[in-house]
Amino acid sequence: MTTTRTSGEKCVPEPEAPRRLDLPGVSEWQRVSPRHVLVEIVGTVLFGLALCGGAVLLWLVVGVEWAPYLIAAIVLVTVITVLFEPRRVRAIGYQLRQDDLLFRRGIMFARFVSVPYGRMQLVDITRGPIARWLGLADLKFVTAAASSGVLIPGLAEADAESLRDRLVELAESRRAGL
Repeated sequence: MTTTRTSGEKCVPEPEAPRRLDLPGVSEWQRVSPRHVLVEIVGTVLFGLALCGGAVLLWLVVGVEWAPYLIAAIVLVTVITVLFEPRRVRAIGYQLRQDDLLFRRGIMFARFVSVPYGRMQLVDITRGPIARWLGLADLKFVTAAASSGVLIPGLAEADAESLRDRLVELAESRRAGL
């Protein structure tokens, strides 16, 4: 805490501003695997290459004169996105609380989603080719409300399976009223 002096020379403590947006009472976030950064980078680069390929076709086949500028813009956006991927992946986290699962993601536009265990209808594990090669999986759970579906990417396969089993167990016990 910092202190400031008022006109009466009293030391009055100033509360420190929070350094980041977080929820009160939530202390331990489970993070996704750091290897998930590679999955995101490969996906971003492949998407950028596909867009560049389309721009090259515009340039060579159709003869669009401004296509080189479009290619440069695509490359620039792809490079900037790749540079932000590690920070974006570190911002993903989840926490199993007493009555719900709390999920967060995002840097500038932080999103916090609370999914009550009793509302979970489907818990699914998916593995893409790159994630499977790295031993990672995505855990998706869906509720009756379409906007509350949550995808936790980049979990180790064993962690995803145990978390799925735990969530199914919690969901069944909450629906049964136990």
